[in-house]
Amino acid sequence: MDRLYYAPGAASMLVHWLLIELDIPHALELVDTAAKQQKSPEYLALNPNGVVPTLVMGGVPRYEAAALAMLLADRHPASGLAPLVEEPDRAGYVQWMFNLANMVQPLFRQWWYPQEPAGEANADTVRKHCVPRIEAEWQRIDAHLAANGPYLLGDRLSVADFYLTMLMRWSRNMPRQAIEWTHLGALASAMKARPSFRTLYEREGLTEWS
Repeated sequence: MDRLYYAPGAASMLVHWLLIELDIPHALELVDTAAKQQKSPEYLALNPNGVVPTLVMGGVPRYEAAALAMLLADRHPASGLAPLVEEPDRAGYVQWMFNLANMVQPLFRQWWYPQEPAGEANADTVRKHCVPRIEAEWQRIDAHLAANGPYLLGDRLSVADFYLTMLMRWSRNMPRQAIEWTHLGALASAMKARPSFRTLYEREGLTEWS
């Protein structure tokens, strides 16, 4: 059975959500990030990056949320959540997954931990520069959905929409939430209506942005 090391609402949320959506048997291991458990020698032996998630599959620890999400969907092709390599939608799917991983998620890391790239003295400056960059990403994705939606791949739901929804949730306490953009808001509402989302919230003990 797969074993997911997670923290409620963190990047592990994407992997946990897909384990539920795909009905994959799994066990959960809570990582107390407030106590820096993710930096302990025991956890670093599983994931040298010292972050969540880590998913132990067949006794082998794997990490990187986007990569795990893609792997889970590829291993369950009947779900249709990942276009097959030979399908025309595959190129757009991979592009969106990498775009979200490289262009959107890192901005949130800078927002939450501004001291990492610039030191404590420059934390406010980092956050100030993050806001318009994140909002520019929302604007661009919303425009894509307006022209091609309702999902990132048009009428086809994919893992990229689960990933985008998690990232939108992370904006809930920012000056302007992602759901304030019309088409992003519609996608978020559709994703939050899924039974797997409600189960995810129950299991992680989440209440906000529900």
